[in-house]
Amino acid sequence: MVKIEKIIPGGEALGVKDDGKKIFFWNALPGETVEDFRTTKIKSNFEEAVALKIINESPSRVNPKDSCFLSTSPWQIIDYEYELELKKSLVVEIFREHGIKIETPEILTDGHDYFYRNKMEYALYWDKEQSKIRLAFHARGSHQKIPVEKSSIERPELFLAAQKIIDDLNKNHEEARKYQSLLLRCNQNGEVSGGLFENGRSHPKFKNLTDTILGHKYSYSPNGFFQINLPVYEMALTEIKSHIKTNEVLDLYAGVGTIGLSVARDKFLTLVEVDKSAFEELKNNARDLNATTILDKSENVTNYIAPDQTVILDPPRAGCDRKLIDKLLEIKPAKIIYLSCNPSTQARDIKLLLEKYKINTIKTYNFFPHTPHIENLVVLSL
Repeated sequence: MVKIEKIIPGGEALGVKDDGKKIFFWNALPGETVEDFRTTKIKSNFEEAVALKIINESPSRVNPKDSCFLSTSPWQIIDYEYELELKKSLVVEIFREHGIKIETPEILTDGHDYFYRNKMEYALYWDKEQSKIRLAFHARGSHQKIPVEKSSIERPELFLAAQKIIDDLNKNHEEARKYQSLLLRCNQNGEVSGGLFENGRSHPKFKNLTDTILGHKYSYSPNGFFQINLPVYEMALTEIKSHIKTNEVLDLYAGVGTIGLSVARDKFLTLVEVDKSAFEELKNNARDLNATTILDKSENVTNYIAPDQTVILDPPRAGCDRKLIDKLLEIKPAKIIYLSCNPSTQARDIKLLLEKYKINTIKTYNFFPHTPHIENLVVLSL
C-alpha cells in the first residue's frame, strides 16, 4: 500500500513506497492510500502507475463522467472547485521552485467544464467479436486501445461526427488497421471539418474553419494550431489587451495571429511565426491590416525588438530561446506579456527577465478543465 502525499506539477499524485522509491500515480488524490495499482513505467529512482484500488478516499474525489477519463481528462475524479484551487497552488509552487515568490493568482474560467474542446483525435479499434470498427482512445501509459461509447470532454458535434464516420466505414466493411487516426475540429457554430489519416499516406488537407474572436474573424486549418477553448481564450485576450499602452507591438510565436490581431490590430503590429502552414494562415488573417508578418524563428528576428514597445510571447511548451531572453534584457522593451501553456518553462524564463523587469500581473486560466494542463499569463514591466 502507498499513501499519497500531494499532487505534483504535471498532474500526477506522489507517493513513496516502503523502500523509499517514489511512485507517481494517475487516479489518486492526496490523503488517499493506493492498495492496488498497474505500473506503466519503471526507472531506477521512480515508477509511474495507475491506481486501481483506493482506500480512505479523499472528500474531493468525485465519480468520473467517462470510462475513458484516464485517456482524455484524468482529473475527472477531482471536484471542480478543488481543481481550481489546486491549479492555483501549483502555479505558486512552480514559481517558488524557480526562486520566484508570488501571491496566489486568480484563476479564471467560464464555468463550462465539460463539452469544451473544439478539437479531438480518436484512435480506431477493431472489435473482433462484432467484426467492426469502434472509436477508441489509447490507455494512459500504454499503446493499448480502449473502445469508447461516450466522451464528455469534447463538443458533442465532434463525437457525433466521429461516430457517423465510423458507421460509414463499417457499412463499407473497412478495417481499422488501414487508418492511423481520426481528427476532427469544429468552430463555435458547430461546423465540423477534418477526417481520417491513413497509414502510409501523407495527411490530407482539410477544409478550413472560421471563428470570430473578440469580434474579429479568423481562418484556420483543422489539423493546425488553434486554441481548443475559445470562450476562456477570449477572457485571456481581454486581459492582455488591457495592458497594451504602447503604439508598437511585437507578437512572437504568433501562430495564425489570434493574439496580436485580436488585441493590437490598431497598433504598429509585427507578427512572427516559424511554421509555414500557420504562417500562410497568419498572412491571410492579416491581409487587410497594416501589419508586418515574418516567417522565421522568433529568436532570429531580435532586431525587431525596440524599447518603446510591447512584446507578446506565447511560445511552445519548451519556452523561449535563451538568445531571445538575452536580447529582451539588452533592449528592454517597455512591457512583456507572456502567455504560456507550461508554467515551468515560463517561470524559468521569467526568473531571467526579473534581472530588469518586475511582475505586474499573474492570472491563471482553466483552458483545459479536468486535465492537469494550466495556461498562465504574466505581465512584466521595467
